[in-house]
Amino acid sequence: MEHIDNLPTRELRPGFFGKFIHGDKGSVTIWAIKKGSELQTHSHEHEQITYVMEGELEMIIGGITYLFTPGMTHVIHSQVPHSAIARTDVRVIDFFSPARDDYR
Repeated sequence: MEHIDNLPTRELRPGFFGKFIHGDKGSVTIWAIKKGSELQTHSHEHEQITYVMEGELEMIIGGITYLFTPGMTHVIHSQVPHSAIARTDVRVIDFFSPARDDYR
């Protein structure tokens, strides 16, 4: 058992600060993203479920632009291209399956 406050925070990309929890078959990332930070278009084998807790996050997912506000969620299927820009400071939870070994 671990308290979230005790997990280390790592900056994986400029402006993207994450806390990471890994199981055998999935990973959870709790992000604090700074306003203006961008994630370039990419895709991966992992299915990703994104939940926005605070702020405004603009994402382009499969060529469609979405503006996420608190309480919004979306499933991004495996290999679907997506990008993001933080319109404000943002707090997000991402769940990935299979586990993100590259985030360990």
